[in-house]
Amino acid sequence: MVEAVIVDLVHDNCLQYEDCVEKRLSKAADIIGSEQTKDVYLMFNQNNPTTAHSCKSLIQNLLKKFDSLKEVTHILSQPCVASSLYCFKQAIDKANLCTVKIITSAQGKTALEAYVDLLFTAVYSFEYEVVYDNSHCPGSDPPTTNNTETFLTGEQLQHAREEVSTFLRQLPALKGDITILRSPLISGDHFLHGFTTRTGGISYIETLSSLNLFSSSKRRDPKSVVAENIRRLALEAGFDETRFHLVKTDHANDVWVIGREEPESYDGIVTNQTGVVIAAPGADCIPLLFTDPVRKAIGVAHSGWRGTIMGIAMATVNAMVSEYGSAVTDIVVIVGPSVGPCCFKLYEESAKAFRALHPDCVQNRGSSAYVDIRLATRVLLERGGVLPDNIQDESVSEGRQNLTLCTSCHPDKFFSHVRDGNNFGTQMGYLSIKEGPDWGH
Repeated sequence: MVEAVIVDLVHDNCLQYEDCVEKRLSKAADIIGSEQTKDVYLMFNQNNPTTAHSCKSLIQNLLKKFDSLKEVTHILSQPCVASSLYCFKQAIDKANLCTVKIITSAQGKTALEAYVDLLFTAVYSFEYEVVYDNSHCPGSDPPTTNNTETFLTGEQLQHAREEVSTFLRQLPALKGDITILRSPLISGDHFLHGFTTRTGGISYIETLSSLNLFSSSKRRDPKSVVAENIRRLALEAGFDETRFHLVKTDHANDVWVIGREEPESYDGIVTNQTGVVIAAPGADCIPLLFTDPVRKAIGVAHSGWRGTIMGIAMATVNAMVSEYGSAVTDIVVIVGPSVGPCCFKLYEESAKAFRALHPDCVQNRGSSAYVDIRLATRVLLERGGVLPDNIQDESVSEGRQNLTLCTSCHPDKFFSHVRDGNNFGTQMGYLSIKEGPDWGH
């Protein structure tokens, strides 16, 4: 069932635009009337600011002629296609709609598909009904030999990307400024690092708002919005977004060594290259940062409960040892914001592995087993030879800021899958070796 309809009235340079709009609205009214759609959105020519207002007035007057459109129509009076579609997205997100029909021309379909790919995810379903032909409009788009299919040129695709990027850059930050948490155990002279919180981005859906740093086909935040959030984070943190690498999570224990072929998925990254930024996501799972100030090597890992018990933390340590000659006793590990044993529970069958690792990793409350994946991480790291004082988590607090806050317990600071459900946002821990520091050697 179609939940919302966009009627595409955009066709540049048409010498009979008023007549064309009336004909297009008439066709749209017939289609919409038969489907009884509740939400209809009209997009019209807005490229020329001097005519945009007159076009809107024209459309408002023409709507009076069509009974099926009078009560259900919204006019997208935005300055460009990107902003119109973004405004439309905000409206259907608020109503929790996802099935959309676009009534358009063959030429319009090709262009709009590019914008939809940039501004929406697979959560949304788009159906295109081609009922117009721009080639019949005097002075408008040139005729095509095949009106049922047109192709987007590289120049047109680049224009769409630039328009979307430019539009997103001018949006205001939501929920305050970007805030970054840092550890005193990592030298600011030699390394760039931090754990993000949820403020300072442009994501507007409540569970993703506002500095969501991960786009999923199962959630409503598109890659272009996440890219803008990462751009803003890079400016605030001082790193090069073009050298940024985020873990491709598999909830396992594979580690990518930068410089080698990148696997399809992995939960850890290590490198000794300066200026390269590596990052691990987390929305209850632990983002782990690893530094070796002696061998000048770093690593990050994403540690969910499966990855924790599979040993992703020590897999990352071992990769630094084997690849860069790190001594385990030189490696510093920072445990980032993650779900605490106060809020994280597993079925007993899954909790058994944690209980076997250390009895304190599981607390029984009634019929539920609450699991401490942070303690499990510490136990595994210490057994692997990492010095206890080189691990920063909530169990060591003397003179140190607690960075290992429970993500589920702090909705003002962090995203949480446990708390927010499937349309959750994601924060991250990031790390880089600074270029040209004085290492004291």
